[in-house]
Amino acid sequence: MAASGIAPIPVSLDAASGSGKVATSALLGAMLRAHDKVSDLIFSPGRPAQVQVYGQLIPVQIDGLASLTPDDTRQIASDLIGENKQAMVSLREQGSCDISYGMAGVARFRANIFIQRGSCAIVMRVIPTAIPDFTSLRLPAHLADVAKLRDGIVLVTGPAGSGKSSTLAVLLDCINSEKNYHIITIEDPIEFLHNHKNSTVHQRELHSDTPSFAHALRCALRQAPKVIFVGEIRDRETVEIVLEAAETGQLIFSSLNTMDVSKTVERIVGMFLPEEQKSVRERFARTFRYIVCQRLLPKVDRSGRVPVVEILKSNPRTRECIEKGERDGKTLLDSMKMGAAEGMQHFDGEIAQLVHDRVVDLETGLSFASNPAVFGQELAK
Repeated sequence: MAASGIAPIPVSLDAASGSGKVATSALLGAMLRAHDKVSDLIFSPGRPAQVQVYGQLIPVQIDGLASLTPDDTRQIASDLIGENKQAMVSLREQGSCDISYGMAGVARFRANIFIQRGSCAIVMRVIPTAIPDFTSLRLPAHLADVAKLRDGIVLVTGPAGSGKSSTLAVLLDCINSEKNYHIITIEDPIEFLHNHKNSTVHQRELHSDTPSFAHALRCALRQAPKVIFVGEIRDRETVEIVLEAAETGQLIFSSLNTMDVSKTVERIVGMFLPEEQKSVRERFARTFRYIVCQRLLPKVDRSGRVPVVEILKSNPRTRECIEKGERDGKTLLDSMKMGAAEGMQHFDGEIAQLVHDRVVDLETGLSFASNPAVFGQELAK
């Protein structure tokens, strides 16, 4: 057994380099074969290579590579970066870099390489080669209505690893399949590859294709897109351009690492000075169309994880809550409860239903609930 109490998964290599060292491509392939639900690969000096499955790290047992050395992780990082000069500069000057990496016919990855204690560590998110669909992600079917929107802002939020990228890919693919639009994506790095279907899709990657989200967004406004996807909203300047684009008729998709609908609105507004926040609230209230928040909960039998989705839609009540701020009797939670007939839903109600259906256990439900009091009320129904 490993030190963590989780048994390592033994895997064999397809190939090795002539020097006797394990080839990076062979190592990645072996780790992907360790389990059919690998979400991340982790390389850290002093530890064996590890995979993440359903949120748990599991060591991978590979002959000749019991524990990674700083030289091992440095070599893996070098192989992943290749001739990407911008990534090399970022790693050297800022201590980390984000890249995309592909193995033809096998898999694609979003990789973050960073320096810790003077050595390289690497985390690689596995990106499916095929874009999933609503059913496979267990998303509410009515979210497909997003493809019918003509303009405005759609935000998909949640903690890291909650499936935001997959949900956004499904929504964009739905539009790509149903509409004859020009779609521009701005990503860091590019994750899902979107082929031209009924729409024409141009995908731009930060650093290699454009220096910043804000610069690419400003350029996009002159490139006649109907849909713009911004990988993540990180700063005030990006919010300003997103609002401007939505106000001039574009449909904007983006993501934030926020825990629920209310925290998402607070994050957007909080990027501005107090004297600017009233105007930002008014503009965001007019232009937002959906805020979709996600969490992944472990199933009661630990066979995997199940998504829980909170959905806020634009209507007079929700717009008023955002424009004037939440107050007693007029909160975004109240709005979602009252908007159930319109397809709105809130975390604690959805989690309580999963507990009732015995998909997750009570302890898990409580630990993921937004508000224990509200969760208790939902359980009592």
